[in-house]
Amino acid sequence: MLSTEKVEWWKAIVSSINDGILVIDHEGIVRLINPEYTRITGVREEEIIGKPLHQLRPGAKLPNTLKDGKCRVGVYRKEGNREYVVDMAPIILEGEIIGAVSVCKSLTEVHKLTHELKKKKQKIEQLQRAIDSLYQAKYTFDQIIGKEGGLKQTIQIAERAAETDLPVLIMGESGTGKELFAQAIHNRSNRRKRPFIPVNCAAIPPALLESELFGYEEGSFTHAKKGGKIGLFELANNGTIFLDEVGDMPFELQAKLLRVLQEQKIRRVGGMEEKEINIRIIAATNRDLEQLVFKKLFRQDLFYRLNVIRIEIPPLRERKEDIPKLIKTFLRSSLRNILIGEEVMKFLQLYDWPGNVRELKNAIDYAVCMAEGGEIQLCHLPKWISELEVEPKQTNRTLREVIEEAERKLIRETLNRFGNGIEEKKKAAQALGISLATLYNKIKKYHIDPNEDRF
Repeated sequence: MLSTEKVEWWKAIVSSINDGILVIDHEGIVRLINPEYTRITGVREEEIIGKPLHQLRPGAKLPNTLKDGKCRVGVYRKEGNREYVVDMAPIILEGEIIGAVSVCKSLTEVHKLTHELKKKKQKIEQLQRAIDSLYQAKYTFDQIIGKEGGLKQTIQIAERAAETDLPVLIMGESGTGKELFAQAIHNRSNRRKRPFIPVNCAAIPPALLESELFGYEEGSFTHAKKGGKIGLFELANNGTIFLDEVGDMPFELQAKLLRVLQEQKIRRVGGMEEKEINIRIIAATNRDLEQLVFKKLFRQDLFYRLNVIRIEIPPLRERKEDIPKLIKTFLRSSLRNILIGEEVMKFLQLYDWPGNVRELKNAIDYAVCMAEGGEIQLCHLPKWISELEVEPKQTNRTLREVIEEAERKLIRETLNRFGNGIEEKKKAAQALGISLATLYNKIKKYHIDPNEDRF
């Protein structure tokens, strides 16, 4: 037999349990209840202890558990105006049933817990829907204007890239549509039903970029959220993460990105464990990464990891044949039924559009707003465009010929200034604002001999 001290110790444990407890011995006599049982059922100790359970509570199922040794779960009980749910189990010692125990919970509490669980489930579903809608790529290759024009070759490369999981590096000036290409690649890939997470590396302060990308554990730094925070790499799991302006990523963070590419694992800030992820990385930049590598501002090993499939989007000034289609698309998407005159269209094709497609769209939106009738005139264009002195009729050459001649002259003069060696060409490309690969292509295109005017 247990000593009196041990019995009291076990009674104290049972009394501290927040569920109602009732214990019967092998004869069905009630030996123990706790205060929570009294609160739920209204039965006090002096009314039930030492008495047969089946006499005091005729509907009780616990004696059946004593006889057949079977557990019972979620048995509904109602005594007067009190409702509760009971779980029952036999007490077995050395292979023999020596008693049985019931654990009961107020139905009010059950309903409350069920309601809370339902609310939390609904909240999780709402958050999941919000995440799914927020991180969906909407553009496809069919929506890119220039497929049959100046972007034909670029789109062909991008479509082939979409068939793989290889890293993609998209190069192009600001406003050329780098994210549009990234979304189109994602939507053509086998990850199209999974998240597409865009990250502008230049827009997030360097001190916060690491925790945004990789997440953090609770207490990892001052003001860290309770429970920590999931990072964008985790959000992109099984999908695509688009690292825009990757050339602006802090040098010390580039090593951590390199590890993600190599190992497909991440570790939260302040965390000890690594988590495996399955993501496809598409990076983009308007900067010359080769020049940044040369200046030791960008890791060479990371550049090689990202530069597996390279897509260079030409600026709008190099594919002006696409301008009419772009303008017509912008006009169709406006709320007004408005046209653009042939003279204005030709005028817009003479402008170099340093802001590329984004600047063109802004100019058309402005003109649509300013136009009073049903047609856009020159006076409706933004001042910085409408006041340009462009007179194409003064020359017998086409606009393309004029542009190509000016470009050839500038490249030749720049090469003469810097020199013809590899390092000198890198400096010349940087001065021209183009990549070294683009410079080589133009030297070949224009048959430029950088030494022809040197002496």
